[in-house]
Amino acid sequence: MACCVSITACCDRYYDATFNAAGLRSSVMSLSDGTSIHLWSPQYPNPSSRPAIVLIHGFGASATWQWASYLRPLIRSGFDLYVPDLIFFGGSFSPSPDRSDYFQARSVVSVLDRLGVNRFGLVGVSYGGFVSYRIAELYPERVQRVMLVCAGVCLEDSDLAAGLFVVSNVADAAELLVPRWPDKLRELVRLTFVKPPRVMPTCFIRDYIQVMCTEYSQEKTELLQSLIKDRKISNLPKITPNLKYRRILASQVVLSIKVSFNTFCMQPTLIVWGEEDKVFPLELAHRLKRHLGENSQLVTIKEAGHAVNLEKPKEVCKHIINFFS
Repeated sequence: MACCVSITACCDRYYDATFNAAGLRSSVMSLSDGTSIHLWSPQYPNPSSRPAIVLIHGFGASATWQWASYLRPLIRSGFDLYVPDLIFFGGSFSPSPDRSDYFQARSVVSVLDRLGVNRFGLVGVSYGGFVSYRIAELYPERVQRVMLVCAGVCLEDSDLAAGLFVVSNVADAAELLVPRWPDKLRELVRLTFVKPPRVMPTCFIRDYIQVMCTEYSQEKTELLQSLIKDRKISNLPKITPNLKYRRILASQVVLSIKVSFNTFCMQPTLIVWGEEDKVFPLELAHRLKRHLGENSQLVTIKEAGHAVNLEKPKEVCKHIINFFS
């Protein structure tokens, strides 16, 4: 007899309860273009004494599935957390045809504007790292520090044909990252985890696909296409304040010698990578480190793959705390 209870839906409700128990509130904000962004934010934010960190999830499930285990350690360490669902994930949606990471970035910051969050740090995982990079590029005066986790922002469209990845085209990537069949989800898990679950019952996999992967599957495929099309490292700007902002900051230095020098440099960037990442190979981490130069730091985590934030949450969380403290 088939089970009528969805294990995936139960897990989803459990993660929501975890966020509520940590003191975060769920809200959906409508933007002027019809976009709706779902976001978790502090019930009682304290910007004067608690720095804000925005946690941005990657492809896959919603934000709650990727960040639940990070909440209490980060809140105990003195941070206010803002955790959005990117567009077409979780509770976020847009009628706009724009599928670019720029659009995702502007939408996230629009919601932060509504909440009065003026300065913040960013942690982006995989696809969320692409969005975080764009936020830092577009809003350099607001982003204090950036942590990119297994985010292959330095990939080029030619890397697919060159054989750097396990897939050779966007269509194959979409079949893995937006799985519709159990064998594809199994393959994705084996690629992203160094130690995947030994047993993955088909009934549970089908349930997960039905609950988490069927909605907005075409839009997610289009997100991937937009991300990779015509991408070249020569077109990737370094995340650094613009000249106008540098002049403003320079005038502030004259007025106050107490301001930290780091405020006036390009945003310090921490690159964190699973040493055995098969989705975005470690070569992309070194490529990004070379691109950003001395103001970036690369940390590799052993016995971890692309899903390093799920395989090694304590290590990744420790790096977040140390980097943003």
